[in-house]
Amino acid sequence: MSRCIALAKNGLGTTYPNPMVGSVIVHEDKIIGEGWHKKAGEPHAEVNAVNSVQDKSLLTKATIYVSLEPCSHFGKTPPCCDLIIKHKIPNVVIGTVDPFAKVAGNGIKKLIEAGINVTIGILEDECNELNKRFFTFHQKKRPYIILKWAQTPDGFIAPLEKSEKKPVWISNTYSRQLTHKWRTEEQAILVGTQTVIDDNPKLNARDWQGNNPIRLVLDSNNRIPTESAIFDNSVKTIVFNNSENSLPQENTTFERINFKQNIAEQIVESLYNHNIQSVIIEGGLQTLQTFIDENLWDEARIFTGNVTFGEGINAPLLPKKNFEKRLIEKDELTILRNHD
Repeated sequence: MSRCIALAKNGLGTTYPNPMVGSVIVHEDKIIGEGWHKKAGEPHAEVNAVNSVQDKSLLTKATIYVSLEPCSHFGKTPPCCDLIIKHKIPNVVIGTVDPFAKVAGNGIKKLIEAGINVTIGILEDECNELNKRFFTFHQKKRPYIILKWAQTPDGFIAPLEKSEKKPVWISNTYSRQLTHKWRTEEQAILVGTQTVIDDNPKLNARDWQGNNPIRLVLDSNNRIPTESAIFDNSVKTIVFNNSENSLPQENTTFERINFKQNIAEQIVESLYNHNIQSVIIEGGLQTLQTFIDENLWDEARIFTGNVTFGEGINAPLLPKKNFEKRLIEKDELTILRNHD
């Protein structure tokens, strides 16, 4: 099952809206096939694992391990349960049950009814962690929310004043590259008005190979200049405002929300309707604190660099519970989990 999880992680950032899944086939304590789900619409992990087996006759005496319950419904691809039954694989070991309504135990039921020996819950916590985005989306009806910022050792995320419309870097080059890697792993990235006005960010993943996230921007009164990089139409962009007069542009749409109440709640509801399963929030203090105050966050990733400002804009206030730390060169990365 550990191998299944390792294989599944190869699909991070490319399987949306599907979950990441890995599968391994074992015969007499030897791996004879393995695979993972690479992209929505393409073969699932079990299919790739079965196809990789050279001697298909061994399948009738084999065990197939899969990190997530095999599907039992027709989507863009046929049900994996039918494949397992067709090849008469006698044993199936499953990491965790699929929360998706069209599966949700039906795959397991179908396998058992076909006379297959099914074992469930192997490395279950690790398999749930693997698909925290998919599970959060289907169980909580909202995307998995990651907060990210860099702060100085004295607790500031930006200077009080700046002379140019570009970021003032607190973290080092390696931390910034890691941030771009994270952007390829999440479906969307969100910032506030002031961040765009002050830094004119592209919000893409130019320092790492992978998909660029959907850009989400808060701009209640349409203050962001039209020549800003976020309006270059290179990436799908959604702007949340309170205006009825903003017209859609090529690859850019405008959505109206009420900025006087529950901003974060309205945004995550909209993202759920857009089928967006994860978002990384890199906005300024006000944007980040809004999600913290409404307790709509799952994870926070905070870089502490070695640059000091003496005075500046304070970092968001977040209780430091359930956290881990690691070093990125001289930067300290703190990762917090919100289990409330």
